[in-house]
Amino acid sequence: MIPCVALLGGSFDPVHHGHVALARLFVELLHPSELRVLPARPWQKAALQAGDEDRIAMLDLAFRDAGLPATIDRREIDRGTPTYTVETLRGLRAELGDDASIVFLMGADQLLKLDSWRDWRELFDLANIGVAARPGYRLEQDALPPPVAEEMARRLASPEEVRTTPAGLVCMAHTLAVDISATEVRALLKGENKPGGASQEAPASLLARVVLDYIQQHNLYKS
Repeated sequence: MIPCVALLGGSFDPVHHGHVALARLFVELLHPSELRVLPARPWQKAALQAGDEDRIAMLDLAFRDAGLPATIDRREIDRGTPTYTVETLRGLRAELGDDASIVFLMGADQLLKLDSWRDWRELFDLANIGVAARPGYRLEQDALPPPVAEEMARRLASPEEVRTTPAGLVCMAHTLAVDISATEVRALLKGENKPGGASQEAPASLLARVVLDYIQQHNLYKS
């Protein structure tokens, strides 16, 4: 059986239950040889509110707490400059070789703007894509940008086909009923959008307790 690496990228500012649920869903569907979690360096550096090492520490805590073995892939952090996804996948493909299945995981919100990504069609030459539904986002063909819908229609495949094919296929998962955004989490941590100035117990439903403890101990996401 060829190796299969599932790759979940994102800012993870902070990592929350939605990220872990998406990873778990595809671990259960694909049974990958390895799950890699890739903290990104977004081009809008000011958008990050936690530092690189804090984001990595929270990722390690969250995935260990969830009992979901994951390797934290530091390549974008260690590079020190923002990187496009296509560049990261080129590097990963060079590392893993031509035969390994690489599955880049994303939520439905990212799929809806996939055609705005740098060299987005080349992503299919380098990896498969696993897309998870989110409440409020439709994955039907008529809801996608036409160029994206065209690519999806000819690449849809079963989890087993994706797991055993190096690149070029898409696996759609419609069973992820988690809708959490890091923006929402940061607002709650700052005490915003909470009637009567409620305590910081509210974010506990969105974050692993170990991550919330880390945030409080390191005074992250303060106003």
